[in-house]
Amino acid sequence: MTKCNLGMLILSVSLCFTVAFLGQLAMPNPKTNLWFQGLIKPSFYPPDWVFGPVWSVLYLMMGVALWLVWRQKEHTSIRWPVVAFFVQLAANGAWTPLFFGLQQPALALLDIAFLWAMILWTLILFYRVSRGAGFLLLPYFLWVSFAVGLNGSLAMLNGYL
Repeated sequence: MTKCNLGMLILSVSLCFTVAFLGQLAMPNPKTNLWFQGLIKPSFYPPDWVFGPVWSVLYLMMGVALWLVWRQKEHTSIRWPVVAFFVQLAANGAWTPLFFGLQQPALALLDIAFLWAMILWTLILFYRVSRGAGFLLLPYFLWVSFAVGLNGSLAMLNGYL
């Protein structure tokens, strides 16, 4: 791997983790957040400790997927796949402040539904450029599919919808 490729890989992964970090600034600790602790949780709500490791792996995979697409820039147009990636990343970054910061599960549900659609679009566009990049986004798509149901259930069970 050339120095330029390694630098772009680090930049791509760092970008994803930066969005995660910025989102975390808007999120109080779920264990001590009285609003969150007071929410009625659906039966399929996973233990809190699951979220950190799952998202860490997903952000890493997203960064590698972006890098794989970027590497193809000399062979194919990557403009729309990269635009789609950044739009979904912005929607991803908006969810935590909407849900935890503003305590608005219904608004967060709108955001995550948009995010879900954008991930699907990005996955398809990435797959067309690099099959590996598309496959790397599949677990992200599946996790966010689950998260849409989780967010919707939280909103309904707690009277936000």
